[in-house]
Amino acid sequence: MNRSRIPAISLLVTTLVAPPGSVAEEDPTRLSIERIYASDELSARGYPARWLADGSGYTRTEPSGSPVGGKDIVRYDPATGRRTVLVPASRLVHHREQPPLSIDDYAFSSDASLVLIYTNSRRVWRRKSRGDYWILDRSSHELRQIGGDAPASSLMFAKLSPSGREVAYVRANDIWVEDLRDGSIIRLTETGSDRFVNGTFDWVYEEEFGLRDGFRWSPDGRKIAFWSLDTRGVRLFPLIDNTAGLYPRIQWIRYPKVGEQNSACRIGVIPARGGATVWMDLPGDLRDDYVARMEWVDPLTLVLQRLNRLQNTNRVMLADVKTGAPRDAFVDRDDAWVRASDDMHWLDGKSRFTWLTERGGWRHLHVVKRDDGESKNVTPGDFDVIDLVGVDARSDLAYFLASPDNPTQRYLYTANLDGSGVERRTPADADGTHRYQMSPDGKWAIHEASSLGVPPTWDLVRLPGHESVRILEDNAAMRKSLDKVTLAPGKMFRIEIEEGVELDAWCLEPPERDPKKRYPLLVYVYGEPAGQTVLDRWGGSTYLWHQMLAQKGYVVVSIDNRGTPAPRGRHWRKMVYRQVGILAPSDQAKAVRKLLATRDYLDKDRVGVWGWSGGGSMSLNAIFKHPDLYHTAMSVAPVPNQRGYDTIYQERYMGLPSTNIEGFYQGSPINFAHRLKGNLLLVHGTGDDNCHYATTEALINELILHNKRFTMMAYPMRSHSIREGVNTARHLRELLTSYLLENLPAGGRKR
Repeated sequence: MNRSRIPAISLLVTTLVAPPGSVAEEDPTRLSIERIYASDELSARGYPARWLADGSGYTRTEPSGSPVGGKDIVRYDPATGRRTVLVPASRLVHHREQPPLSIDDYAFSSDASLVLIYTNSRRVWRRKSRGDYWILDRSSHELRQIGGDAPASSLMFAKLSPSGREVAYVRANDIWVEDLRDGSIIRLTETGSDRFVNGTFDWVYEEEFGLRDGFRWSPDGRKIAFWSLDTRGVRLFPLIDNTAGLYPRIQWIRYPKVGEQNSACRIGVIPARGGATVWMDLPGDLRDDYVARMEWVDPLTLVLQRLNRLQNTNRVMLADVKTGAPRDAFVDRDDAWVRASDDMHWLDGKSRFTWLTERGGWRHLHVVKRDDGESKNVTPGDFDVIDLVGVDARSDLAYFLASPDNPTQRYLYTANLDGSGVERRTPADADGTHRYQMSPDGKWAIHEASSLGVPPTWDLVRLPGHESVRILEDNAAMRKSLDKVTLAPGKMFRIEIEEGVELDAWCLEPPERDPKKRYPLLVYVYGEPAGQTVLDRWGGSTYLWHQMLAQKGYVVVSIDNRGTPAPRGRHWRKMVYRQVGILAPSDQAKAVRKLLATRDYLDKDRVGVWGWSGGGSMSLNAIFKHPDLYHTAMSVAPVPNQRGYDTIYQERYMGLPSTNIEGFYQGSPINFAHRLKGNLLLVHGTGDDNCHYATTEALINELILHNKRFTMMAYPMRSHSIREGVNTARHLRELLTSYLLENLPAGGRKR
């Protein structure tokens, strides 16, 4: 029977819960869904901390040993390791019968006499950015809530002024300032509504530009600069919660899809004690251009990053806050796209600043003169600077991540700000991926190291020599459990798909592979410009799940196609411009065919692919465009039609739909659904505010139109991460595992 002729939608609910006393539960050498997703046994611990402004120590929250419970805020001295409790949990009890405030975030005043506690947080978009704020006076022990008569969990982004005498926050889409001495409150802006947004953001700015808050105190504490968005004309999109009660609850969000109207963005500066707003006189179209970054340079000047709609020009502008007049300090351009920069560090009395740019074909650190925009490359060479970690202005040293010889790894380097002396600081015998949180004074860094199959360790290192002072977290208990597991050794390698083009990849093979048998191949894919999957680092629960599949008899492979953000030069990254969903599945298919031709233990009749988000879209493109190569695909939270995604992300890489009609058509898997031959599982959260469930429903209609059989699973009101609610993450992995076992049978078969 030809299954492609049977129109059917299967609702897959099979689970793989191991019964008590089963081998999966008791055998320490075997992995299971329960061990990975229903316990902490194999969860690597991090070391969250933040440096004090002067670099003299770092702080973190740790469980309190007091009878009241809760968490203390503690300080560590980097030189001695001495631990001091700065804020005991007992000081965060606001009512005798209640437990201490939970600490979602905290901030100290400049003199550390006050601490601002963020608690009771709620999610807005993907972050918990709405909640309650409390002030603790560390000398008087007075604890009080700020916000006046504001409803519970209604304040956003509270920040202490430089003097510590006031706190500003967003309430009801307006900016308010509260005097901490007399409790008086001033509402600075008056236009806040569901259409006018002050000091906070819409979808575009918060999610795609990564901005967390929409206002900035001036260095002297006299003014506040803020984003103001006019969202009128941005079309509304409904998120429907059918599980809210007897009748559905509908949440409307303003979400500009590709080619549609954006919010109009302005930057204003207002006196902190109230008064008239001075608006920056921004050039260009307020709706089509973006202000992706805004910071104070000094009490009289703002620095803005102004991107055009196509995002191929970033104008670094200095604006006079008295007159609102801006001027260009530097302009970064590219034939494809440029990004907003978080790598600006001011030097030499703020006469120069650092900037990462791909001018010349590689991403390098430049030092730019404020007056005339003249720039100098201070990290010359045929390699990419991946990230700027920090600048030690006293020593004229820039610290950055790079990996000139292996794009799957990350190491710390330094360069003199005059362009000389590029030097690796991560020890030569330390492979894998290294990340650093550098102290403001440039003397220390909290260092994380991991590699493929090796969980992270955290230590404190002294700079610039990278001397390890002490271990902060080694995940010893987790490593002890992992050492007992029979794991497939992870192998990093390259696949040549055509002359001169090699793709990075990793592979996990069944630990007990029989050389006389063929095994199914499962490809884990992402493939878009937003991320890599082939990195020599610890992969968390997804890596362990892949290891579990290898134990069951799958060969699991991941491949980075051209167009992923690997440090392999500008041409590598940007050749995907205007052809997202076109170049990547072609590269992936060529790589899979090469693997099948060169590895005789792979079964060409059992080839599967899976991915999430962009990887979900890529999985659809794979099985639709190459139906004779892939036999099974699992697509989680995809975007079947690129026209259904937001303006800023999709237009950055594809241009406008009016000027790239063919690209949008060829790159959208929905237009190739009629080619489906194999097994397809669609998974989506109905509350996904990022990649909307509606786009998957449109694909379902297309598959039904062409009489294509498929399986689907909708997770009610789950977001893009599909993790909300008890047991959701475990249920999802059991669903994926059971679908694979049914449709891409595991284990070796005789050749």
